Amino acid sequence: MTVYGFHASHEQVPPTDLLAAVVRAEQAGFTAAMCSDHFSPWSERQGESAFAWSWLGAALQATGLSFGVVNAPGQRYHPAVIAQAIGTLGSMYPGRFWAALGSGEASNEHITGAVWPRKELRQQRLEECADVIRRLLRGEEVSHDGLVTVDRARLWTLPNEPPALIGAAVSTATAERCAHWADGLITVAAAPEHLREMISTYKDNGGKGKVCLQVHLSYHPDEDEALRIAHEQWRTNVFSPPLSWDVDSAEVLDLAAEHVRPEAMHDAVRISSDPARHAEWLNAYAELGFDAIYLHHVGREQSEFIDVFGEKVLPQLEVTRP
Repeated sequence: MTVYGFHASHEQVPPTDLLAAVVRAEQAGFTAAMCSDHFSPWSERQGESAFAWSWLGAALQATGLSFGVVNAPGQRYHPAVIAQAIGTLGSMYPGRFWAALGSGEASNEHITGAVWPRKELRQQRLEECADVIRRLLRGEEVSHDGLVTVDRARLWTLPNEPPALIGAAVSTATAERCAHWADGLITVAAAPEHLREMISTYKDNGGKGKVCLQVHLSYHPDEDEALRIAHEQWRTNVFSPPLSWDVDSAEVLDLAAEHVRPEAMHDAVRISSDPARHAEWLNAYAELGFDAIYLHHVGREQSEFIDVFGEKVLPQLEVTRP
């Protein structure tokens, strides 16, 4: 049995509309939700980027869903501040919140004016931050001198049980490192052989907890329109790292994607007008061993996707609650 969740895309949908969408998703049968924590969208055409932490409090209050957020501590955010945010939501909504921690993208993190470190330093910084956050959530007073500095930090509002800190990874090398510190793993849809390797690498190196997947998809009753939506909204996301990590603005990403052809979108997005085809894809992902799968319709309009998937796709899946 697999948890099927709704991905709330702050980069594409205004926060009020996104709150209505996640309420609608719960009513349609989705059993969980997640969002990313961005300062900038991936494209000027997406046009939004609300503050995830403010929205999460409202969304947890408005629904009974569990929620996660993908966050990059260390540059835009001090890890003690993220620990406080996680601790507060964990205290208010016990057992319903988790945070995935990653090394980030320059398009969000450059705003501090600090140098964007090379990948190995970002990974080391992430692991220092994860350790600081975990210790703070245990109620410890923390001082730390390294790639981040912490001076006698202590959280005064603590959850009864610390929320899970999940590792965000797209490569097996990062999945292996996550296995040493994370309470679970989340990655994005890719070729089945790569996803199998991601799961096995994480677990074979001692990784514990749930393994989660984010799936980008485009649904519209008209096949051509489903492809048009994917190309219009998500063509800046076809690039592999390091380009996606190191480009520092939506404007430059748009320039890089000027020559991406519509048919190339099938490599990054599951595109179909057929709900049964989407169900087939999702069942195949579940069979790989993912405990939770979060669905992101890459269009800005979410209502039709939610209603159709609630009526025609989720009933074809073995859906469970977290």
